[in-house]
Amino acid sequence: MKVKDGIIGLLIGDALGVPVEFEARESLKRCPIRRMEGCGTYDQPAGTWSDDTSMTLATMASIVNKKDIDYDDIMENFCKWYKREIYWQTPCFDIGITISRALDSYLNGTPAHKCGLDGERDNGNGSLMRILPLAYIPDIDYETIENISSLTHAHKRSKIACVLYIEIAKSMLENENLTIDEHIQGACDKIKDYYKDSKELIHFKRIFDDDLNDVDTIKSKGYVIYTFESVIHCLKNTGNYRDAVLKAVNLGEDTDTTAAICGGLAGIYYGFDDIPICWIDTVDQIDKVLSLCEKYEEFCDESK
Repeated sequence: MKVKDGIIGLLIGDALGVPVEFEARESLKRCPIRRMEGCGTYDQPAGTWSDDTSMTLATMASIVNKKDIDYDDIMENFCKWYKREIYWQTPCFDIGITISRALDSYLNGTPAHKCGLDGERDNGNGSLMRILPLAYIPDIDYETIENISSLTHAHKRSKIACVLYIEIAKSMLENENLTIDEHIQGACDKIKDYYKDSKELIHFKRIFDDDLNDVDTIKSKGYVIYTFESVIHCLKNTGNYRDAVLKAVNLGEDTDTTAAICGGLAGIYYGFDDIPICWIDTVDQIDKVLSLCEKYEEFCDESK
């Protein structure tokens, strides 16, 4: 099932990017990240994860505890995290505006399925960064993936991005003999067919057309499409986990989320043993995360 491959892959990418979030690409060209570091943007210890990992773990814990997908319970977990009660290693930092507004709405009594923001400007990467656990659930359907995105990010573009990401991850989980290019192309074909009547597909054109090799055209900011394009660029232009996530971090800007999303797929594709153990050992509370991964894998196995 490889739950720990993807989830630890995501966490490590996240932690690598935290110290240099918002750093310009030119700055990182002069002084690139090559290892797990501390201090930096948020003055946190090495191995500190951000909201990307926190919300991923909150999603997994809800599904494990409820033995099902319960949107209200997932939101309850998000709110416990938001209120600094769980899923943090250190004091809270870096919570996105769209996520904050959605969780405030839930805390003020709005039903979970109506909390997500659906405006054109609400297409940040805040649901894409936490969606990976759904790839491990047998027979997960597109509507459920969209609904999980919609807890915070309800615009169709964000929802399609989450579905595409899960399709790539599931392809990697189910077809070990395919190349990264083949995984991506197969997932893109499914998305183009399923959403063939959606005008939103135009925003995914560069991914569909494999037009992402020139790094100078890659924008590694928080817009969901830019993040996805950055992830695809890094996966296609590296040959192991370490190089993929470091490339993602050194693109600059939204370093933690780009590397987390890239790391989730790279972890699945290359496997847990390809993730540098010295990076894993740096992470405080890693044993708790690994334990949750085991419980989540048991749930997914039982759901077959």
